[in-house]
Amino acid sequence: MDSKEKNAVNSEILVAGAGFAGSLTALCLQQCGFDVCLVERDRHPRFAIGESSTPIADMILRDLADRYSLPWLRTFSRYGSWQNHYPEITCGLKRGFSYYKHQKGNPFSTDHNHENELLVAASSSDENSDTNWLRSDFDAFLVEKVREYDILYFDQTEIKSVEWNDNHWSFRASTEKAKLKIYADFFIDATGSSALLGELFGISSKNDEFLTNSRAIYSHFEGVKRWSEQLLNLGVSNREYPYNPDHSALHQLISEGWLWMLRFNNERTSMGIVFDQNRNTNTGDKSPEEEWETVISSYPSIRQLLNFSYISAEPGKLISTGRMQRKLSNAVGDHWAALPHTAGFVDPLHSTGIAHTLSGVEEVVELLAKHWQSREQLTEGIRAYEDSVFKELEFIDHLIAGCYQAGDDFELFSTWTMLYFIAAISYEQKRLKGIRPDSFLSAGNPAIREIVHESYADLQNLFVAGPPGGSEVQKFRDQIKQRIAPYNIAGLLDPEARNMYHHTVAEL
Repeated sequence: MDSKEKNAVNSEILVAGAGFAGSLTALCLQQCGFDVCLVERDRHPRFAIGESSTPIADMILRDLADRYSLPWLRTFSRYGSWQNHYPEITCGLKRGFSYYKHQKGNPFSTDHNHENELLVAASSSDENSDTNWLRSDFDAFLVEKVREYDILYFDQTEIKSVEWNDNHWSFRASTEKAKLKIYADFFIDATGSSALLGELFGISSKNDEFLTNSRAIYSHFEGVKRWSEQLLNLGVSNREYPYNPDHSALHQLISEGWLWMLRFNNERTSMGIVFDQNRNTNTGDKSPEEEWETVISSYPSIRQLLNFSYISAEPGKLISTGRMQRKLSNAVGDHWAALPHTAGFVDPLHSTGIAHTLSGVEEVVELLAKHWQSREQLTEGIRAYEDSVFKELEFIDHLIAGCYQAGDDFELFSTWTMLYFIAAISYEQKRLKGIRPDSFLSAGNPAIREIVHESYADLQNLFVAGPPGGSEVQKFRDQIKQRIAPYNIAGLLDPEARNMYHHTVAEL
């Protein structure tokens, strides 16, 4: 490397993508003593989704903060400390996961047993609550921290090509004003897309291995009515609720799939319709606006929430995706690695995105810090990391595909969903004991994997002769309850809970 070469930058590690994952990776690596360069194609603040945090994400944030001497990062792991220290960075209060089942053409209704409601607490109080991240605010804050820590940062910079010469990478990039050459010994793709690795290394991305088959239409909205107010207008009591459902990851289950609602403190609401394409194969030729309005208008109680709403200036439009599932053929290689959200994605149903990505940041940074002087051990470590990420994606896929398989049967849906919460609780309990699990969301736990796979096969068998009857669903529910018993410290599937779970939270 010629340090005098015009428009050339020398670094040990190049990180592509300055979302929260790329910025945190760069910060942690810099704290380990590495010379890091961070490159971003766009400019902050920018619109992004992937906004719902979880107890697992919060735990990892705290561990990263402590291990890499980033004390300010700890404050973002709880709603209370976030508001006390950085109220100007917009977030939302998230007390848990809420699900409401709607019937097309009819107002929402339920009964005293909460037959069409499921609320699962994830925190014990507002102070210790999880958060919904307004990514444009949070990501921009982290980039400012990158600059504050004197990490070399280029935005509006696009990586065009790469070569491996003389035991280092040579990247060619372009900015608005000039061409740039970046030398690095190791490369991390934190872009959250398969595009860059496809262009640079010819790495393919595919979706044919996934059970889940979904797409989405989404945006940010202003003026969305609160669901808690709508429930009161419908005569639905909230006396037994563990929290206000507007302060949660709010799922409206519909025949087409489901609708997410994540509310922020500035009264902006992230909303998206997720379509189960295994049930809805005819997409037609409607525009995103026409399709959005068709679906929303089919559910009166949801329609009323949006009567006086409008799309936020950022992004200023509805965004429509194709099939969301994707997985790289390779997530690591010689002298490079992809973070989990770049390696693949399943579906936002269980809010796994932030936590899964942070678990990858934690693993990759530690591998580089531990094995930088031994390339053989580093290569072995990142290969094991790749195996874990792919195993985790497959595990998440089963957990989500089962929810879609349940279809319009809410009891079956709520039963299957408990497998996700068991996996999450098992992971949380290990971290609370100071043990870092060897895989995200208990995906590497053989007993829990066997429960999920065996239960998924049983779920498929329920539908062989058509939609199952009530007795079959109850038998399946009893079977799941028995299987999860060794891990069920939260009383999941207890009939007396009647779908209202107050005490599933980890002691934080």
